[in-house]
Amino acid sequence: MGEKVKIVEVGPRDGLQNEAKTLSVEDRAELIQKLIATGEKFLEGGSFVSPKAIPQMVDSEKVLEKISGSVLGSAATSASVDLSFLVPNEKGLERALEAKVKSIAIFTATSDSFTEKNIGMKVADSLKVFESVAKKAIQEKLRLRGYVSTAFGCPYEGSQKAEKVLEVTEKLLAMGCDEVSIGDTIGVAHPKQIEKVFSLLARKLGSQNFPHRIAGHFHDTRGMALLNIKTSLDLGLRTFDSSIGGLGGCPYAKGSSGNVATEEVVWSLEGLGFSTGISVEKLLEVAAWIESKIGRPLKSRLYLSRPLSGPNALYFES
Repeated sequence: MGEKVKIVEVGPRDGLQNEAKTLSVEDRAELIQKLIATGEKFLEGGSFVSPKAIPQMVDSEKVLEKISGSVLGSAATSASVDLSFLVPNEKGLERALEAKVKSIAIFTATSDSFTEKNIGMKVADSLKVFESVAKKAIQEKLRLRGYVSTAFGCPYEGSQKAEKVLEVTEKLLAMGCDEVSIGDTIGVAHPKQIEKVFSLLARKLGSQNFPHRIAGHFHDTRGMALLNIKTSLDLGLRTFDSSIGGLGGCPYAKGSSGNVATEEVVWSLEGLGFSTGISVEKLLEVAAWIESKIGRPLKSRLYLSRPLSGPNALYFES
């Protein structure tokens, strides 16, 4: 067994929220269950945002209810699985608490322009809102994750300073976030940028915090996501977000393509000698299933290269 790397599956939330087709509660619940059956333990289940803003996430309460009432519900709602839901404000937190969610995520960015487009306020104001959300969530003993969007580039402001990423990250950690995900929201990051940002975070946060309290969230707009992940691994990062089949993007970031595909990340990590505990073969089966549901071809190169047998064997020889 190689060194463990944590994968956070964002397909059911960050992936589906940018799809043209809104999937039914039943399909979204089934997707989560199928992903858990691959060995995934950390997943985004949905978000408690206004359906007017993101209709694809309507009825997230019912998704959790559907999972809890199913024969596979015990696995999805067990203590060994972290199923989180994004909340934009205190109203969203109230909905999450009523649904008996155990884990939530809050989100801001480095860019004022982006947060104003996204949630109607500047970064500093968003941090004030989330400070009260975080305080109540911790009182209710919820697990708390934070997101920092546009860390490497903003569709409205361009490149972002590493010092701003550090500033926002430190504030989210100070609020009580167990983990903060650093996002390449529009997929423009280059390995040199990755090195600059994560080296600064590693130096300032220390060896106890950086490897397991910081995550990398990469989009594959320019085909650089896997290389950026490898660069992050070399710097000591051990948690990465990904989306089944490469689903997703960002509804407030024009030109953003999908997240890096979970099956590609797992295949690459396992080939490098790391351990994820996730089956690539099963992920590819889930990718085929979700492709049939969203009504468009997936872009995942590993998925498109099926079948993987003979000279195209899935795994490296041990």
